[in-house]
Order: sequence, then C-alpha cells, then structure tokens
Amino acid sequence: MQKLALTLAMLMATTAPSFAQFPGGAAATGPIEVGVITLQPESTPITTVLPGRVIASATADVRPQVGGVVTEVQVREGQRVEAGAVIAKVDPATYEADVAVAEAALVSAQAQVPTAQATVERYQTLNASGGISRAELDTALVTLAQAQAAVTSAEAQLRVANLTLERSTITAPISGVLGTINVQVGSLLTASQTEALTTIRQVDPVDITLVESSANLLSARQSSRDRQPPSDTAEPPRLAVTLTLEDGSSYDQEGSVSSMDMVVSETTGTFTLQASMPNPDRVLLPGMFVRATISFGDQDGIFLVPQRAVTFNEDGLPTAYFVGADKTVEQHVLAASRVVNNAWVVTDGITAGDQLIVDGLQKIEVGTAISPLEVTMEANGVIYQEAPAVPSEGAAPAEGAN
Repeated sequence: MQKLALTLAMLMATTAPSFAQFPGGAAATGPIEVGVITLQPESTPITTVLPGRVIASATADVRPQVGGVVTEVQVREGQRVEAGAVIAKVDPATYEADVAVAEAALVSAQAQVPTAQATVERYQTLNASGGISRAELDTALVTLAQAQAAVTSAEAQLRVANLTLERSTITAPISGVLGTINVQVGSLLTASQTEALTTIRQVDPVDITLVESSANLLSARQSSRDRQPPSDTAEPPRLAVTLTLEDGSSYDQEGSVSSMDMVVSETTGTFTLQASMPNPDRVLLPGMFVRATISFGDQDGIFLVPQRAVTFNEDGLPTAYFVGADKTVEQHVLAASRVVNNAWVVTDGITAGDQLIVDGLQKIEVGTAISPLEVTMEANGVIYQEAPAVPSEGAAPAEGAN
C-alpha cells in the first residue's frame, strides 16, 4: 500500500502543470492584460423600421349619372388619364331634345314678361287718376310676378337639361391610372348603377400605410426632443421615409410622413401612420408589401457601446467595465435606450475619453488590477490588437536590447 501511494505522488508531481504557466492562475502575478477602446461622443440617426402596404393616394369609381346606350369608349385599361378626360359617351339624342324643350319653354316664359310689365305700368297710371280700383292694380302686379317667376323656373329647367346632356359624356373625376374597363359600345347604362365602369387610382404619389407600437413612437419622439427641444412657433419637423422593396432592394425615392392617427388601438397598443412617396416610374403598386425606415433626425452627444461589453445587473440595468484611474476595473451603470449596428446607444454613465473594456472580460471583476491594451473593434465584433509603433530609423534601442 505504501508503495502504491508513493507511485501516485511521483506521477502527480511529474504531470501537474505550474499555476504560473496560465494567465489568471492562482499563482499568476501582476495586472491582467485586457483590450480596451476609448469612447468619444458620436452622432447617430434616430430611425425606426416598420412594415407597410402601398395604397393609392386617391381612388375614384366611375359610374354613369345618366342612363342610355354607350356609343363611344375612349380609354383602355392601364391608361393614365387627367381629370376631365373622356371615358365614354352615352347616346345624347334624348338629352339634346330635352334641352330644346327647355329652351322653348324659356322663350315662352320670357315673352309673357313685357306684356305683364306694360299692364302694371298702365294700371298704375289709371289707379293714380281713379280710373281703376286698387284691387285691379294688385292683380296686375301678381300677374307680373308670376311671369317673372316662370322665367326663373324655365331658366333652371334649361340648366338641368344642359347638365344632363353634359353628363351623357362620362369623364374622369380625378387624374390617375385606369383599372379594368367594365363597359363597351352598346352597353346599356343606368343612372348611378352599382357596377363601376372603371376605377381610377392615383399612383404618383402613392401612400404607405404603416403600423407602429405607441411605446416605440414615444421612445423615438423623446430621442428627437432631446436632440431639438420643441418650440411653440416652430413647425413640426419633416420625417423622412425610405423604402425597402419585397425583393430586398432599396427604392430610389424618398418620401415623408404625411399623417399620424390620433388614436391608439386599445387591443393592440398600436396606431397607424401614413407616408407619401413619389412614384414617377410606377414601381410601387397598390397592395405591395414594403418596409419603411422613418428618420427622426440625428441624435448628438451619445456613446456607442458594443453589445458584447454590456451586461445587466440584478436590477436589470445595463452595466459595463471601464479602466479606473488606478488601473483597476470599475463598473458603470449606463442609460441605454436602443441598439444601432450591434451597439447600445448610451446617453449617460460615460464621459468622453473613458476606456471601455471589450476583451478579457471573463478574467476580471470590479477592483481587478489590469494592464489596458488599446484595440480596434469592427462593427461585426471582431477585435484587432493595434500594432505597436515602429521606431524611426536611427532611434535609440530600447533599454535591455542587445
């Protein structure tokens, strides 16, 4: 038994490594080397990305206002038309006849006025000399008023007849692009029928309907206010909008938010925004899905802290390790609002020039003595050690060099 114990002791002595061979081991001496980056105030865009649908900025169904047989169709599907352009024509013969009747009625009514006027003037003279009674004069005045009213009525009837004739030519109520044409020559139309002849949609510009949570909007607005406090006289800032299409490509036009709903949904906690977007080449079609990036401007004086350097304490607050004045680790509680390109946007808890520890975090804790080494950190989180300065030619060799 003693022989076995001696053998095991010798084996452990020959195979166990020295603690001093490993950084951070119990026998390690001196400060721990860590990678750091120096933080300076920066500026970053305040943006939010929302899903949305393209809708026409205006839509109008074209229906006949008078009945009749279609004699002409002057448009085709997909054609762009201006407001007032002729879509189709209804046989106008009946309505032209109605205009002629109304014109004749007006002439007849107008012919009665001079006679009634002359009678009144004559009766006024006779009444003044006692030749006729006051009642006879009053009757003449009533006859004149009736003749004048008949003229007014005939004029109105003529306007109605002309308007009806005008409506036998069906025109575009708005400018836009025509949809399916549901009429052809020979079709019988009725006034205000249910089926539309066609639908006109304005697609330049188009509107983008967006849905956002009220919490996200409040956060973005607060960041925008921090950047530029509101003024009683200043106009609301323009909120620029850019689009990403369904295939992942970027749309080459920029629009802006045109309206915001004033009510938040009680069930979903969201509200609706609408953006207006130029569409000169008709790339955006009603019903298309897009992703819209809304810009609230730039937020200045913030610090971008890589996500890998941030942890959360027991209170749920973000924290990070920094190099203290005595080259020991100290922890800062941060005010972090959002993430931009794998970095937290921090508005408080950091001072310009602070050295943030980004590498070697697993070997340290608050109070650990450290040896900070400046490193370069790319956006994807890859860390590179900065190359040491190369001494210039003729410089004196470092102390202890051979």
